[in-house]
Amino acid sequence: MNKKILAALLLALAAAGAHAQSSVTLYGLIDLGVDYASNVANGANGQLVPGTGSKLVQMQSGVPAGSRWGLRGTEDLGGGYAAIFRLESGFNAATGGLGGGLAFSRNAYVGFKSDQYGQITFGKQWDATVDLIEPYSLNGNYGGWYFAHPNDMDNLDNGFPVNNAVKYVSPVLAGFQFEGHYSFGGQAGQFSKNASYSAAAAYTLASFSAGVGYLRVNDPITAVAGYGSGGSFVNSIFGDALANARYQGILSAGASYVIGSLKLMTNYSNVDFASATGSGDLHFQNFEVAGTYAVTPAFVVGAGYTYTVGQDHATDKSPKYHQVNLIGQYALSRRTSLYAMGVYQHAAGSADNAQITGFNPSGTDNQAVARVGITHAF
Repeated sequence: MNKKILAALLLALAAAGAHAQSSVTLYGLIDLGVDYASNVANGANGQLVPGTGSKLVQMQSGVPAGSRWGLRGTEDLGGGYAAIFRLESGFNAATGGLGGGLAFSRNAYVGFKSDQYGQITFGKQWDATVDLIEPYSLNGNYGGWYFAHPNDMDNLDNGFPVNNAVKYVSPVLAGFQFEGHYSFGGQAGQFSKNASYSAAAAYTLASFSAGVGYLRVNDPITAVAGYGSGGSFVNSIFGDALANARYQGILSAGASYVIGSLKLMTNYSNVDFASATGSGDLHFQNFEVAGTYAVTPAFVVGAGYTYTVGQDHATDKSPKYHQVNLIGQYALSRRTSLYAMGVYQHAAGSADNAQITGFNPSGTDNQAVARVGITHAF
């Protein structure tokens, strides 16, 4: 009898030990706020309706941080190795709708992790520039997609994940980290169609950090869920070039420096929408300077300025955009924050319409947005 009790106890302890070495976590974030936009035009079939443009008041979900829920897990395989997975779904907290109509619109991957050799994952996930270069932008810290470079043309606000991807993340070695991915297009007889790849590296030393990366997406209008014109939405900044692009190439770099409660950031991106013939190529450069300051441990303010200049090879026109971003965020607790933010964009050069990311274009060359909201993490 004692032997049976001892055997049962040993089995229970073994099961408890195995359970302790594996974990699954449910997590999420809900963001909701009310926006006021100074001028928003109407669209039909991906085209602006002439003569429209008026004030807009709306409730919007997931701006400074996308509303999402997810599951992440790890299983200890022994010898310093672990199996990992993540399933993450975006949703619209104002309506309850699924992000992009997908069960897991943000991440769906499985793989292996080693403290010594790094991490390799397979599935739907962010590219390397999102992980290592986005943190040098104001939208990567506060403000989200409204603060992004016009219509997030460089994906530095993780506007889209990549499908069918194999991704490697190195361990941090003497302050350096490297990431890279390759996404299979999955087209019979056309190996490169809808494929994408990225590589990025970052270095951190005390209060200083810097990084550089490159992302290429072949046939972006079908390969990723980017900002393509259609229905009532109009992308007046690069919509036509995106629809005709053979590939979208993005070179980006950034740096940050922390001085006490002040964090200074700067970044640059070079974006090419390359057409099949070359005559319809569209080229942009984005320059951003920004900073955040912790007035108190609970209250943070942030400000940034972005200058965007383009070159349209088909028309020889040069659209330009000036954008100013401001935010104040107050933490009521570790999980709940209130915030107020504002964005102003002015279109110059050959650009006729201002367009802040997330909105239809203005009917004029100016557009302003103000927002108040709440974010709760769980």
